[in-house]
Amino acid sequence: MDRSHRHIFAVLFFALFTAVTGVGIVVPLLPVYAHHMGAGGFLIGMIFGVFSLSRTVFLPICGRASDQRGRKPFIVAGLVGYALVSLMFMGAGSVEALIGIRFLQGIASAMMMPAIQAYVGDITPAGREGFTMGVFNIAMFMGLSLGPLLGGLLGDRFSLRSAFGAMGALALAGAVAGVVWLPPTRSEAILRHPVEPVAWRRILGDAEVAALAVFRFAYTACIGIIWGFLPVYADGRFGLSGAAIGVLVTCAVFVSGILQAPMGYLADRAPKGGQVVLGGLVVAGAVSAYLGAQGFGGLLLASGLFGIGGGVAMPAMMALAVRKGQALGAMGSVMALLTAAHSLGMMAGALLAGLLMDSLGLRMAFPAGSGLMLLAVGLFALGMARGAHGHDSLQPESGLPPERPPGPALPRRPEPPLQD
Repeated sequence: MDRSHRHIFAVLFFALFTAVTGVGIVVPLLPVYAHHMGAGGFLIGMIFGVFSLSRTVFLPICGRASDQRGRKPFIVAGLVGYALVSLMFMGAGSVEALIGIRFLQGIASAMMMPAIQAYVGDITPAGREGFTMGVFNIAMFMGLSLGPLLGGLLGDRFSLRSAFGAMGALALAGAVAGVVWLPPTRSEAILRHPVEPVAWRRILGDAEVAALAVFRFAYTACIGIIWGFLPVYADGRFGLSGAAIGVLVTCAVFVSGILQAPMGYLADRAPKGGQVVLGGLVVAGAVSAYLGAQGFGGLLLASGLFGIGGGVAMPAMMALAVRKGQALGAMGSVMALLTAAHSLGMMAGALLAGLLMDSLGLRMAFPAGSGLMLLAVGLFALGMARGAHGHDSLQPESGLPPERPPGPALPRRPEPPLQD
């Protein structure tokens, strides 16, 4: 990666870190905020569900638009949207208002997230996809780890409104950094080397894209089970304190975060598909391990294993996504699809665990999550194998499209399929 691209990478890293940290500050406090307004369980669930709903609906629209209009406008607009949402939270006077604000926050997230990830993909050198995406993922894991801690401190020492203000300040800092330090939109590679938009039916029908989406869905469904119901399980069965439960959840995030860069480095030198499969198998085993835990130590071990599985799989999976986005000439659309799979997985995991808790008992949620992950690993391997032997898979020769003189877009040249 040359110097100018490293500069862009640093700005995008900071923007993602500020956005995720800000959300991490607020999200753990929203149930308390809503409860004080008189919300019951259903309405609290709506506050979280409507965010995923709006984000999933708008992700394909915004991801495709960023392929055509450039990344910077969507990144800056999404961060400004987050800042405005924080002000709305501070002025919310009812649970219904909170639900509406979360809907708008989902739209802001849909504008920003695929554009940021696609921009990183645009500047990633060929052969360095794993390490680049692994390092970039650290921003998200740092934010997920630091945000809830800051939110708790602000909520305890000051007020819930101060936490909302912190979210807004962080988002605004990211937006200013994007405006000032990201290059002009017209200089982005996606606009300097335009290609014809790829039809959604081609993207959705690509076996390798489908394999990546299925894996992302199942992995985040397991996260939804753990984040939503591990606290209930740990409290109900072992009587663990809130602090101990927080350690369990943070452990998985922390372990996965510290593995992103080294596992990304490995993904550039080893078969990426095999690394994803290995990580998925570890995740499946970790989710099952929660069921066999006999106390805090066993739960902590399971959380650590879950973090290892995600740390092994995610850099390789994102590297494959970058290569596929480059090959199709639809980086924003591919990243939007994977982010949508992430949102749907979180919703599905929490819903599955809730239904099992009401019908068969909460303990059944963990083997169900493990089974879902194993199924996804099998479908992932099948999809990658099918793509490798198909004729619609493309492989770019470099991290950016080849230089060409101004004029009509050249037809894309068939390339060998992804071999990882």
